Amino acid sequence: MKRDIYLQNTPLHEAIEKWQMRLKESGVSRPFDGETVKVIDSPGRITAEAVFAKLSSPFYHSSAMDGYAVRYADTFGASEQTPKRLKIPGQAVYVATGEPMPEGFNTVIMIEDVNPVRKIIDLSNGVNLVRTQNTENPPLPPSTSHGFDKVGMGEFSDEYIEIIKPATPWQHVRTIGEDIVVTELILSENHRIRPVDAGAMLAGGLTEIKVRRKPKVAVIPTGSEIVEPGANFKKGDIIEYNSRILSGLITEWGGEPVRYMPVPDDIALLSEALLDALKTADLAAVIAGSSAGVRDFTPVVIRELGEVILHGINIKPGKPLVLGWINNKPVLGIPGYPVSAYITFELFAKPLIHAWQGIEVREKETLKAKLSRQVASSLGMEEFLRVKVGKVGENIIASPVSRGAGVLMSIVRADGFVRIPAMMEGLGAGTEVDVELIRSKDKIVNTVMCIGSHDNTIDILANFLKKRYPKYSLSSSHVGSMGGLIALKRGEAHIAGTHLLDEETGEYNIPFINRIFSDEIILVNLVYRQQGLFVLKGNPKNIKGFEDFTRDDITFINRQQGAGTRLLTDKHLKELRIDLKKIKGYEKEEYTHMAVASAVLNGVADTGLGILAASKALGLDFIPVAKERYDLAIPRKFYESDMVQRLLEIIRTDSEFRNTVLKSGGYDVSDMGKVIYPVRNPP
Repeated sequence: MKRDIYLQNTPLHEAIEKWQMRLKESGVSRPFDGETVKVIDSPGRITAEAVFAKLSSPFYHSSAMDGYAVRYADTFGASEQTPKRLKIPGQAVYVATGEPMPEGFNTVIMIEDVNPVRKIIDLSNGVNLVRTQNTENPPLPPSTSHGFDKVGMGEFSDEYIEIIKPATPWQHVRTIGEDIVVTELILSENHRIRPVDAGAMLAGGLTEIKVRRKPKVAVIPTGSEIVEPGANFKKGDIIEYNSRILSGLITEWGGEPVRYMPVPDDIALLSEALLDALKTADLAAVIAGSSAGVRDFTPVVIRELGEVILHGINIKPGKPLVLGWINNKPVLGIPGYPVSAYITFELFAKPLIHAWQGIEVREKETLKAKLSRQVASSLGMEEFLRVKVGKVGENIIASPVSRGAGVLMSIVRADGFVRIPAMMEGLGAGTEVDVELIRSKDKIVNTVMCIGSHDNTIDILANFLKKRYPKYSLSSSHVGSMGGLIALKRGEAHIAGTHLLDEETGEYNIPFINRIFSDEIILVNLVYRQQGLFVLKGNPKNIKGFEDFTRDDITFINRQQGAGTRLLTDKHLKELRIDLKKIKGYEKEEYTHMAVASAVLNGVADTGLGILAASKALGLDFIPVAKERYDLAIPRKFYESDMVQRLLEIIRTDSEFRNTVLKSGGYDVSDMGKVIYPVRNPP
């Protein structure tokens, strides 16, 4: 098979323009016709035509209160000095809320504003008044059509209401069409239906409406190495999850995903699947096989079945995108790396799925933020940098997370994207950037920003904060202990995890706090932890300590500069007078204990320094080196904030949190939550 190559390295804006122009010229991007659905099933759908009321609501005059229906003209002259009596039922009829108004009555007096009375007469003496009685509210209606009841021997009564002020026309009456008038416009075309909209349509006499047909999108994962989740897999297999991500996005955008089973790297099978999909689907997305490898068949198949409009755009990640056209239907060749798949699908599928429904893509929320650290970028490639975002004092801070195209967790953890233009080689620390948010602003404001040394306890703490106080989140960025303290100094974090050992005093953290800060910093102990060397189970290379780092058969993996673990490593190497140039892998750096442990587990390195909890998590053996104190450094101005106090409350009082930390292994929690510095307890 002839190796395919990128046809272009097209700038993103040109690729989007080219794609939209083709869609427009072909007429494919026009909104779909409508289909009839029941109103009760319509929320979330898009109206295909204007919706007009078939019935007024209410469709009869009804009482808006419990009270008495009267004719407002009969109430003229009523006052406290001259109360007026209206006879039941001739002049007043009791009505409950929602009941139809009696014919000829045009106003309602609330039951609280009437005084029901009973007039008793003696028929044997004519119609002479004998006495009046106050009655319960409301009185029972008369038992005879004459409006009076027999009371005693020769005595009968009439019932009245007594009022002390006149009524106005139609007071406390819901008139016909008060809410909706027949033929009134309820919803316009191209409107996303909400539950309240469905209620209004039902009130307006509608039971069915026309909505846009859901765009049907075929999602075809490819690759001979792809296996379904839950299957028995072997080394070299890749669990297929990209199609689930894209299918979820399609559903979120109002479309209907049609997922195909993974197709092996075979031109005939891929052609068959693609042609089958396009029989019913409006758009097909083929995942993977769009690059330039010997088994990347997607552009080949699209070209054989139709036309490749474009292959390759200058974005990172997402370069090997294919825009295609088969049987007058659009086809996307989506890169196989998950971050690339997510970004390119949102850029090129989302606008089309929205256009078919007759709606615009909602603009993403954006905000301006300061970049927490310098970021280098490839010249000539527009980069989508994933960032965590938080409000620290008056500043909005954006902290970069992992940048690899295959690091799905970088999107899970990210709050938004920063676009680095193609003609820039990077961004400096403190640069003001525009962040396209994928999380809401209120979540960002309520996020505790933790920058500094990595520890698994921070991840546990983040979960407990969300569990105990759902309003708040804890975001951690791993730049090492020194990097965390510098971030605090620059006002880019609320707290910093630190375990810096001062060689002169043998003291943790405090000497560095005194050297770096003029403002008051409070050190709160989180844990004491075991640091040691990771080795494979059984220690097959018989590594005993730092002295073995210079062996020809040993590859070491380091932590980044500024990390407390790096300082501990260098301290031991210096004491042993080991030449760093003789250590294979010393320059290779990772940012977390788990990353170092993973490198050892997977054979990237033979050993590395880290905490016991990471060793236990991945089933490695552990050679103890030192017990160290891991503290949280908190500026006084943030220490007393509600979200930091909630965090400290969990650290100090939550037994479940403490037990979870202990179960991780290698931790001493005897001083957990204790203020280490300054010695006096803060108020």
